Amino acid sequence: MLFVIGVITWVALLFTDLSVVFSAKNNLPQEVPTWLPGIILNLYLITLYYYYKFKIDRDEQLNFVDLLWRVFATGLIATVLSLLLRLVEGLLKSTALTENVVYVEVIYLINLGLMSAFLLASFAAWKRLILYQKSKWLLRGWSVFEYSLLLGLLYTCFDRTPNETLYLVLLGIFVVMGLVLSANMKWVAFLNFRQKWTCLLLLLLTIFYFGYLSFTSSSLAETVKLGFTDHRAHLFIQSVMIFVIIYSVFSFLVILFNLPTTSVFEQKLEEVVNFQRISQSIQTEQSEESVYNILLETSVSSVFADAAWLETKDNATHRVFTYRITEKEAYDIINHLKTQNVTGILDQGQDKTKNLSKHLGALKGSRFRSILAFPIYVKGENIGTLALLKELPDGFNKEMTKIVSTFANQAGISIENFRLLEEALQGERYKEELKIAKTVQKSLLPQVLEQDPQFEIAAFSESADEVGGDYYDTLRINQHETSLIIADVSGKGTTAAFHMSQMKGIFHSLAQDCIEPDEFMARANKALVYCLERGSFISAIFFLINTENKTVRYARAGHCPVLYYSAAKGKAEYFKDKGVALGMVRNNSYKNFIEAKEFAYEPGDIMVLYTDGITEAKSAKGEEFGYERLAEILMGVKDQSPRAIQEQLIQKLYEFSGTDNINDDYTTMIVKFNDRT
Repeated sequence: MLFVIGVITWVALLFTDLSVVFSAKNNLPQEVPTWLPGIILNLYLITLYYYYKFKIDRDEQLNFVDLLWRVFATGLIATVLSLLLRLVEGLLKSTALTENVVYVEVIYLINLGLMSAFLLASFAAWKRLILYQKSKWLLRGWSVFEYSLLLGLLYTCFDRTPNETLYLVLLGIFVVMGLVLSANMKWVAFLNFRQKWTCLLLLLLTIFYFGYLSFTSSSLAETVKLGFTDHRAHLFIQSVMIFVIIYSVFSFLVILFNLPTTSVFEQKLEEVVNFQRISQSIQTEQSEESVYNILLETSVSSVFADAAWLETKDNATHRVFTYRITEKEAYDIINHLKTQNVTGILDQGQDKTKNLSKHLGALKGSRFRSILAFPIYVKGENIGTLALLKELPDGFNKEMTKIVSTFANQAGISIENFRLLEEALQGERYKEELKIAKTVQKSLLPQVLEQDPQFEIAAFSESADEVGGDYYDTLRINQHETSLIIADVSGKGTTAAFHMSQMKGIFHSLAQDCIEPDEFMARANKALVYCLERGSFISAIFFLINTENKTVRYARAGHCPVLYYSAAKGKAEYFKDKGVALGMVRNNSYKNFIEAKEFAYEPGDIMVLYTDGITEAKSAKGEEFGYERLAEILMGVKDQSPRAIQEQLIQKLYEFSGTDNINDDYTTMIVKFNDRT
């Protein structure tokens, strides 16, 4: 409908403006008010603005490259049509038609219509890019800018000779606002190397189209010198044109300058995948040696080390695993450090890591100048040391240290799990496997939960005989933000427990980046498809509690709905939001099945998080515990502390189902908000 209205308004603009131009050229009485073309031009611009706004907002699946392709395609069509008009003009150059001001005005209006469509299509696309990962401040700033531009349409509606000073002041204000908003380029960080090159090409061509159409329209306007349709004095068109060009140039430069660091985001994803490789090694590999080799390979690739070794000690056994370094070179460095009275290369005590680079300078004949050592613990016992080396001095930074430290810790867990599995295989395989799975599951759950003056958290987890994979955790991100998660892995036994381990790694890898809940789910799903076998999935809910704004943002991935008690309303209700479990959709379309929600909390509000083992617990008669009974229990104990609420809930659950026949894990998290600051 808007497209049709746009065509109609442009045709009306054409006839009204030609009438004014023809009358002025031939000194005839004006039958059409001279200000009418300006009004119709503004209507045409408003129609285009809302047409492209609704068109882009409607298509939520468009990614960054697709947006640029649309802008590029619109510019290409507009430029090709303009070039065809110039070709026709060139063919008729020797005729009197080209000297006719009416003919020139027609050509100018066609070019103006094409350029306006291109500008507003770009404006709508740039808005989508700028508001990616939007904030409250950014939304407000954009709204002010956008609606101020629309109000600017009124500036040249009726005044043929607007005040030049006021015009320049307003134009300057719009340019400054556009410059401030153009600094928002968070979307660039999520482009891979190939996508960035594609975007550079599209942006370069887009800038060329802007330049050509602007030059052509300005040349034609200079020839006409009549009417209210001169875009050069039109505040809205000039402001939009400058903003679009600025953001196009900024985007091009930012992408160009970010090419050397393109691999950062991909490396983060690779880190998660590497983490999963270490986590899965116990399931896929045959020995501890395989775990050590995976640890060496992933650590070297993650921090771009030149070489590495892994020295292990187990009772009387002493082994060295090397990567791009000979055992002789490794022992030379170890012995040199010992002669320098450096302790900790093998027995590091309480030191988690040691940067020993300063001691390598005195070692003659060694090609390495940087070394970083990481202890590996199994059940609190130091079983070995991972050492990474670089040929450059000061080759390691804090971020690299965190990455490899995580790998080393997970390797310790994997080795522990492997050893436990080996023990299980010596006896009754199935019973021992369940025992190991319980041990792993318990070790992965946090011993201490994050607390805050504004909220308290209590958690409970009881494993069934047939072990599942219930998981919960919390992570303090910064002073005002805390993340928490509860998840349920499909399946039973050891496999479920190991998938729980993978979920823990993903949570700690991604949550610390303070990403939005829906983005967390999308990236977690992308990581899990590498390690979850088909048919397996993980249901989860991820929360971000912001104590500064007193808000909670969350996303649900096929998990049990949140039971929320509102103190203001005096009632409890379930949040039944859409969401598909992790691993169910194994492509980039998964983000379309997840939505982020936000609500404000008040003192006295309570969140009850649980797994399906709670609501599906059955009595001796086969009756399910159910959602309604859970809500009734909460209403009866809402004034108590989270721990007291938890105890009452579990007590009622055991009274209902008994303690002799637990068919699934019982897991709850109780979050209660208070008025302390």
